[in-house]
Amino acid sequence: MKKKISITISEKTLHDIDNIIDYIYIRNRSQAIELLVNNALGENKVAVILSGGDEEKLRVSKEEFRITVKVKDTTVIELMTRKLKEEGFKKVYLIARKKILNAVFQIIQNGSLFGIQFEYIEEKDSSGTGDTLKMIKGKINTNFLVVYGDILFNDLNIEELWKEHIKKKGMTTLLLTTTPDPSKKGVVKIEGSKILEFMQKPINPDIYLGFSSIFVSQPEILEYEGHSLEKDLFPSLAKKRLLDGYLTTSKVFKLRTKKDINLIK
Repeated sequence: MKKKISITISEKTLHDIDNIIDYIYIRNRSQAIELLVNNALGENKVAVILSGGDEEKLRVSKEEFRITVKVKDTTVIELMTRKLKEEGFKKVYLIARKKILNAVFQIIQNGSLFGIQFEYIEEKDSSGTGDTLKMIKGKINTNFLVVYGDILFNDLNIEELWKEHIKKKGMTTLLLTTTPDPSKKGVVKIEGSKILEFMQKPINPDIYLGFSSIFVSQPEILEYEGHSLEKDLFPSLAKKRLLDGYLTTSKVFKLRTKKDINLIK
């Protein structure tokens, strides 16, 4: 919900604000001021790491989970945390089951050593990524970043993804990359930046633009029904024209097995 306010501002500042208006994404002064305020408030940006589901399916070895396995000499969760800190995030919610939460806590603790606040949310049961994400309902009331707990994204410019989401004013903006094997991930039909259709692991696909396990969203996504983000919520948002895409050439590495880890090493 938006409220109308009255402010007093210098002519020079107003002139600078007017220069931001492009009449495409930013159509008037109100939108320009809102964009600038949102960027300034970016110091309080929040991220959510999804690592829910059966813990045994998230192991890469007897001792290690995908999120705690070491890439070279550093665990995945440490690399994630440092990257999020570098991109200006101040708070991170990790949603996972008990064994994974305990394993991550041994590494990150409350996040203070990394200059970031960590909050742990225990998932006891879920039927999909949508159920897992909804566990933050009531904790977030502004735009937030979501990253899956089995990826590495060190080279990604998250700030650009974030800015595009703010400009487009859609419900959710997915990070998209080209994929050589679209049958193994969610793929999209897109026009401009608007996603027209989202398909999870289609059979014999002819689309090679895929969802790369990172997105920015408004908190209203938590009100939508559906157990799975990929099978329920994203297709529903696409039909309503509430889903946008941001294409990047940066690599996002999926870490499901020891083989995946070794390829990065």
